[in-house]
Amino acid sequence: MSLPKGLAEEVACNLVMVARLIDDEPEQAYAYSRIALRLASRVAAVREAAGFAAYATQKYSEALAEFRAARRMTGSVELWPVMADCERGLGRPERALAMAGEPEVQKLDKPGQVEMRLVAAGARRDMGQLDAAIVTLQSPELASNSIQPWTARLRYAYADALLSAKREDEAREWFAKALEADKDGTTDASDRLAELDGVDFVDAMVEDEDEPDADAPREERVQDVDLPQDPDFDDEGEEEDEFEGDDSDVVRAAETAETEADTADTADSADAETADAAPVEPVKDEAAQAPAPEKDKGTDA
Repeated sequence: MSLPKGLAEEVACNLVMVARLIDDEPEQAYAYSRIALRLASRVAAVREAAGFAAYATQKYSEALAEFRAARRMTGSVELWPVMADCERGLGRPERALAMAGEPEVQKLDKPGQVEMRLVAAGARRDMGQLDAAIVTLQSPELASNSIQPWTARLRYAYADALLSAKREDEAREWFAKALEADKDGTTDASDRLAELDGVDFVDAMVEDEDEPDADAPREERVQDVDLPQDPDFDDEGEEEDEFEGDDSDVVRAAETAETEADTADTADSADAETADAAPVEPVKDEAAQAPAPEKDKGTDA
């Protein structure tokens, strides 16, 4: 579905914010997705983004509805694994497991099939079928020595299942393999491995609360000192009003902030170029510019 240019730009700005915030600030990402959804609910990309934002905030029923709508619009099966995982989130692992056996799985690409395997194994664990979960994860992708985008998560899930089955030696081996494949730190395999090895981490940055910070400002380090007070001094300032804006102002505020940032950068660049192009006047030597003293006129003898 095509949108008018202005509306399309506004929707695109909200989708960009969803993508930027969904990992670190999922609630804010969800808020932006709701704005985009109100503006363009018949666009498949908007429904998909709204689904992932709801999924990130554990609103699984809402996420599943959005994913189903996006799938109806596009006819694609790529959302099948996350739809099955929403069923797990809703406490229906048997439905997730049934979806793992549907023909749609055969239409998935390799990453999608691995994701579906992870969801199916999770559903088995939800149902108390731990041994079946371990068997579900055993696959050519798990046994492969090549590192793929899904390798770390697959190895980690297998190690975690082994540990739950009290197979600690095998679990340690697979946590180590997961760590080897986890170049981006997407899992906590290093922490799980250290826990199995009995290693305790001590945060060296934690300081004794009773010991003052030598780098702190002086007024923060001085305690219990009675200082003379100015009788005319009033330390009770007025509280600033908190800014509150509604959803309709969010997009305009974001665009204005971005425009002001671009304008500031342009001005700084222009100032720098002007400073470089301006001629430098030579420093005048005051001694050289001063008139020579007149010689004393002699008197005739």
